[in-house]
Amino acid sequence: MIPPDLRYHKEHEWVRVKETDGTVGISHFAQDALGDIVFVDLPKAGAVVTAGQQIGEVESTKTTSTIYTPVSGTIAKVNADLKDHPELVNSDPYGKGWMIVVHLSNSDEVESLMTSSQYESYLASQKH
Repeated sequence: MIPPDLRYHKEHEWVRVKETDGTVGISHFAQDALGDIVFVDLPKAGAVVTAGQQIGEVESTKTTSTIYTPVSGTIAKVNADLKDHPELVNSDPYGKGWMIVVHLSNSDEVESLMTSSQYESYLASQKH
């Protein structure tokens, strides 16, 4: 359920790094807690972001939740499909439900994020 090739932020965002770019989305846990997602507000391509910074919001039938970027850099691409199909975040959070691609300014930040097993332990510790 928790893909091993990703790194995770404590706010439940993930990043998949390929060379100097990081694809960012929210975890299965996060989308499940939100319920049916009806709207995703994302930043524009070209925006410069810093790890931990708020970059948008996800609205569901239950609540609105803030999206944070787990890495710093320049937003290279935004998933335009989410404008008309926000439910992709629910149905495929690690695939078609990705949110942004960040051209990394500091790839070392990725090492400070949780591995899949650390994230699994983090989730278990949050349930108490």
